[in-house]
Amino acid sequence: MSQFFKIHPETPQPRLVRQAVDILCNGGVIAYPTDSAYALGCHIGDKKAMERIRQIRKLDEKHNFTLICRDLSELATYALVDNSQYRMLKKHTPGPYTFLLKGSREVPRRLMHAKRKTIGIRVPQCAIVDALLAELGNPIMSSTLILPGEDLPMTDPYNIRAMLEYKVDLVIDGGFRGTEATTVISLLEDVPQVLRVGKGDPTSFR
Repeated sequence: MSQFFKIHPETPQPRLVRQAVDILCNGGVIAYPTDSAYALGCHIGDKKAMERIRQIRKLDEKHNFTLICRDLSELATYALVDNSQYRMLKKHTPGPYTFLLKGSREVPRRLMHAKRKTIGIRVPQCAIVDALLAELGNPIMSSTLILPGEDLPMTDPYNIRAMLEYKVDLVIDGGFRGTEATTVISLLEDVPQVLRVGKGDPTSFR
């Protein structure tokens, strides 16, 4: 049965944050709030935990996981970013956007697109995520919490606990979240391409 932590959305309790990170570091899968919707997350280096997320969401091998980063400097460790891309990222982070970029050598191969070697990366604007990342010292490997057969992410932490209490190790209650996932932007070409419209404003990339 999963643990259930009620963490304050603006001033996260350090003790609970440390316990959550301990769960991540010991192979756990967590359900946690972001600035868009709830997500499933695990340690970047944990293959078994990643497979558990695949099983929960019924994802195939082609699904791209996202690396949740603390800031632009950490993002640049895991993605190859040129000057124009950096300016674009600086303008839109932190925020509810996922950026598709070429992965660096720091990214485990299993996380990247097999042929294109790309990775989704984002920097949320969320105090709970900031606290988790600061304590963890690494990105969180993540996927939006959309259950099989559903089109929208889960929004209520109590419903998440009821549905997933035997499938995840921790549910973080950070309050009700919306049903919009992130807006996904590809920065692989000279002109940014909007791949999915979500919470982030896509018109600013035109």
